[in-house]
Amino acid sequence: MLIFREPRLSARNAFKAAFGALAVLIVFPYAQAFAQDATAVANTGDTAWMLTSTVLVLLMTIPGVALFYGGMVRGKNVLATTMQSFAIACVASVLWMVAGYSLAFSDGGSANAFIGGLSKAFFAGVTPASLTGTIPEYVFITFQMTFAIITPALIVGAFAERMKFSALLIFTILWLFIVYVPVAHWVWGGGFLGGDGVLDFAGGTVVHINSGIAGLVVALMLGKRDGYGQVNMAPHNLVYSLIGASLLWVGWFGFNAGSAGGANGIAAVAMVNTQVAAAAAALSWMVVEWLATKRPSVLGIISGAVAGLVGITPAAGFVNPAGALMIGVASGAGCYFAAVKLKHWLGYDDSLDAFGVHGVGGIIGALLTGLFADAAINPLSEGATVLKQLYGVVVTMLYTALMTALIVFVIRIFMGLRVSKATEIEGLDINLHGETVHS
Repeated sequence: MLIFREPRLSARNAFKAAFGALAVLIVFPYAQAFAQDATAVANTGDTAWMLTSTVLVLLMTIPGVALFYGGMVRGKNVLATTMQSFAIACVASVLWMVAGYSLAFSDGGSANAFIGGLSKAFFAGVTPASLTGTIPEYVFITFQMTFAIITPALIVGAFAERMKFSALLIFTILWLFIVYVPVAHWVWGGGFLGGDGVLDFAGGTVVHINSGIAGLVVALMLGKRDGYGQVNMAPHNLVYSLIGASLLWVGWFGFNAGSAGGANGIAAVAMVNTQVAAAAAALSWMVVEWLATKRPSVLGIISGAVAGLVGITPAAGFVNPAGALMIGVASGAGCYFAAVKLKHWLGYDDSLDAFGVHGVGGIIGALLTGLFADAAINPLSEGATVLKQLYGVVVTMLYTALMTALIVFVIRIFMGLRVSKATEIEGLDINLHGETVHS
């Protein structure tokens, strides 16, 4: 029989064993935490690009949209129009902190297909160490905040020169929570549209179709401007509009290339696609207008550029430059038709062509994303179809139209929407804000 005896530990070996056990107890938790953090590390290059992109997108609203729209209204309404963009930037920023971000981008539990939750209301739980991908979550929050700012600011173009400022503020609050936030969640926050394969790289659906359809609904329910079609309503200063459009073009690189989430190859593709589509659409609108009226206008070429920027937005990170060129040409010609011909034939007063450019351009771009999506550019393009994109467009249009109409109806009952005829004739600047500007 073999007898095994437990070996005796010398005093030296016992000390070493005890020290080793103590070291494990002290070091292991930190080593484990380090191993977990190693899978999510902030990238300084990505962070720098996203900080830059955030500033560029904010530049699109103030001063971009403010000047673009401000130059196209009559001189008596320029301050009121630019004030709207500035005030919306302030209101949307606060609402995004209160609950907008949380409802759009946090987990909504059993309702997550439709809306997020309130776990991150007031940015609860977000710290400087929190990450979204490879960037600090605070950067992602602010980047998305700029999208929430510009979307309601774009709607203003459809009903310029006739809405009460107080009504605009209430409309912005209600519309942001009831319309923008849910649609953003559906597409980007884990909701059903994104889950069903609807592609929207930077906001063709969330921003442009959303704002364009909302603008059309408000314009129809508010009615035409006093004297529409009978008095001269030409832009008071197209230089302002040209500067605004130029700022939009530059800022749009943050809008589209920033939506890649970092400084990477997809951002590079989105950047070149943005430039190609904007230029192609500007030329497309200019040529069509030149053929139709015998004169290429400044308003036409800048409107065409914006139409191209809108059209490429859903496709920027999914198509190759050849596809971007085709989307630009189609957007320029299509938006010219909507803004000039369709509006005239149907007789609605979309004052600054918010629907004609953003609504129609967003629809064209969203549908053509399904046609030109290239898996060699972005693997997420695999399986994209026009039918899937049409599904996303139709759902967004129906929801936005219905909810916007409901919001307008409620505001009209409780506080009224439109300024008095006397105020409209004299001008919103002096009557609503007690100020005037001399161009």
